[in-house]
Amino acid sequence: METASPDQIKEINAYGKEIIELLKLETSPVAVALLPKGAEVPGNIHKIDQAMRHCQIVDRVRKTREEFYATLEDQTCKGGAGALGLGHMPPKVASGEFYYETLKHFKSLEASKKTIEKVPVIEAESKIASIYAPLESASFMPDVVVIICSPKQIMLLTQAILYNEGGRVEAEFAGKQSLCSDAVAQPYLTGKMGITVGCSGSRTYTGIQESELTVGIPAKLLKDLVEGLRAIVGKAA
Repeated sequence: METASPDQIKEINAYGKEIIELLKLETSPVAVALLPKGAEVPGNIHKIDQAMRHCQIVDRVRKTREEFYATLEDQTCKGGAGALGLGHMPPKVASGEFYYETLKHFKSLEASKKTIEKVPVIEAESKIASIYAPLESASFMPDVVVIICSPKQIMLLTQAILYNEGGRVEAEFAGKQSLCSDAVAQPYLTGKMGITVGCSGSRTYTGIQESELTVGIPAKLLKDLVEGLRAIVGKAA
């Protein structure tokens, strides 16, 4: 989480409003900041009022437009909390046992472990809290912005992020730990936009629709993204 001036905060808020307008989003982009060990939560931000999964929190914030923070104890999915660097990944998740034995998503434990070993994870216990807010009214500088929207809107975001420099967006996902690892940890660690299809947890415990996908965007790319959207959306059918 970076320290930001009032002018910088106003700028990201303006980006949030513009993204909503240009994409015609029905819910807000969610600003997510990961507070490093040794730092303090800003005094104006209150703690979440109930324990929830990270994916549930993101889904809640995009709809209610609340701002709050959550610590490890507030995260009911410890796998999600582990991906965000708030704690350690639960042993049965890290070993692949959970997805193999409990969910039966793999033919073998080896296949499960091979997949889980590639899930992006921020260093364990390197963060003390995750902070959430709608981008258009966030009082802090986010690390990553999570947008849950339609495939067409993600197409426009993809075109927009490539507008200045070109290239391709590399999407990596396995239908596991989607909103935590794919949408936050991966963009945080790589500095690149990531697209993800959801996972069993985020599809079960949230109000995310079958028709919705998720994108995670490093905050440092917001300026280029909005510049691209201004150009691309005007040309879109």
